[in-house]
Amino acid sequence: MSQKVLLSAKEINIILHRLACQLIENHLDFKDTVLIGIQPRGTFVAERLKKILVEEYNISEVKLGYLDITFYRDDFRRGSKPLEANKTKIDFVVEDKKVVFVDDVLYTGRSIRAALTAIQSFGRPSEIELLTLIDRRFSRHLPIQPDYRGRQVDAINQEKVRVMWEEQEGEDKVYLVIK
Repeated sequence: MSQKVLLSAKEINIILHRLACQLIENHLDFKDTVLIGIQPRGTFVAERLKKILVEEYNISEVKLGYLDITFYRDDFRRGSKPLEANKTKIDFVVEDKKVVFVDDVLYTGRSIRAALTAIQSFGRPSEIELLTLIDRRFSRHLPIQPDYRGRQVDAINQEKVRVMWEEQEGEDKVYLVIK
């Protein structure tokens, strides 16, 4: 197994700032927009984006929630090991809001399909957008595309994209892992 660095910490930071600017262009003051980090890995991207929006662009009302999709996945009963759910934390109304789903890697699209189902438990958003740090464009099983993408990656066959975060793995880095 070998791995190649796709993004350094500096490149991740630049991409997050660009994504934050794109969100501002489309949502201005965020009074009708909420960010929803898809558990578990999308929460890191969402938290970073919120921090940039609040601290560097003075957008004070950024609402951030976390959505666990474990039991909404179409494959959740297929594995032999018991699943461990993450926490859903949405302490605001999504009814008639613009929801931006945030995830680290868009791969098959199945997680996003599950998130679309799960969010309905919290109301009916006026629209839903998708922001992803990495878009693996040749791997889709469903017709789902991001509205905002950090980097597009053409990972094929047994290649994996591994996103590492300072908060969890001790460094910010994105690797292409070749088995």
